[in-house]
Amino acid sequence: MSTAYRFSPYELPPEAEALRAEVREFVQQESRSWNGWQVAHSWTGFDRELSRKLGERGWIGMTWPKAYGGHERSAMERYVVLEELLAAGAPVGAHWVADRQSGPLILRLGSEAQKAKYLPAICRGEAAFCIGLSEPDAGSDLASLRSKAERVDGGWCLNGRKVWTTYAQDCDVMIGLFRTGFGEEHGKHKGLSQFLIDLKTPGIEINPIKDLTGESHFNEIVFDNVMLGEDALMGVENGGWAQANAELAFERSGPDRYLSSFPLLPLALEKLGQSVDDPSIARDIGAMVAELTVLRQMSLSIQAQLENGETPLQEAAITKLLGTGLEQRMPGLIADIVDAQPLRRSGDKLSEALAYLIQVEPSFSLRGGTNEIMKMIIGRGMGL
Repeated sequence: MSTAYRFSPYELPPEAEALRAEVREFVQQESRSWNGWQVAHSWTGFDRELSRKLGERGWIGMTWPKAYGGHERSAMERYVVLEELLAAGAPVGAHWVADRQSGPLILRLGSEAQKAKYLPAICRGEAAFCIGLSEPDAGSDLASLRSKAERVDGGWCLNGRKVWTTYAQDCDVMIGLFRTGFGEEHGKHKGLSQFLIDLKTPGIEINPIKDLTGESHFNEIVFDNVMLGEDALMGVENGGWAQANAELAFERSGPDRYLSSFPLLPLALEKLGQSVDDPSIARDIGAMVAELTVLRQMSLSIQAQLENGETPLQEAAITKLLGTGLEQRMPGLIADIVDAQPLRRSGDKLSEALAYLIQVEPSFSLRGGTNEIMKMIIGRGMGL
């Protein structure tokens, strides 16, 4: 029997919209020094100082309890903050993963000691997290991972490799998925556990991977007899598969899944001026805006479901699939519309932004799960 997909219309409450002007003013002040290359990085730009400034304003860990450094504001107020930061291409990567998924995971499943240690630091913009999932020999079949965590006196011993881990070289903590159950009774999915790993722990080697842009966002991480204490286990032993999948609903449904290329649009409109004489250009821009509007409403609907304690995995997969598709098309469409060249031309924000995004947009459908994986999740939701 197929599952009915639910995307209920949702309007942001007045208090969320009231916050927008405050965030926009802050971003306008901060963005004066950002060039087009930096703006194009959006949520993958890494700037600890900006994260600390956002922490001071209470814009990290916004929905979390005050007892752990949070601010007990609504999820939709947080959504507005994310929208404004992403629309401007703010470099929020130093706290992005921690605020989006690692913190909520710790809040939901962590021990009191783990919550007290990590959550206040995240809220202050002082703790950068990365996620250790993919492995060199596992491909898209994450459940076939072979990195293992074995019980030893006083804790755990980790061995193995992770790959494509974003900003591991700059982060403080990884939440990594490792195999802890080795008998047939565990199978592929029931013998996995998550661990909180201080990346300065002896035995960890981080090897940056240079991409087409000349930068190194991704990394390979090697674990060679890395010793962790008992308190490093996150949640339930051998329950990591379900935990990681629930975590991915946060990763696949937010505004970062359709706004990564958005900073190009206001730059293009600025270059076009007040009027557009060519009807085909107006049509193409209108089509992009319409698609963005639909994706935004889908994303808001999922956020409402998450706030109600639901786990909309299939809805998140659809939003991620369609959103990254638009993100990948936008750089080429905008370059064609405004006849702009993707060049690192100093002072030309649009050409600088295009120079980065045209190189990296093929990766947008990989991060957070490939299109094929998303289609498989969607198919299962339809009973196929």
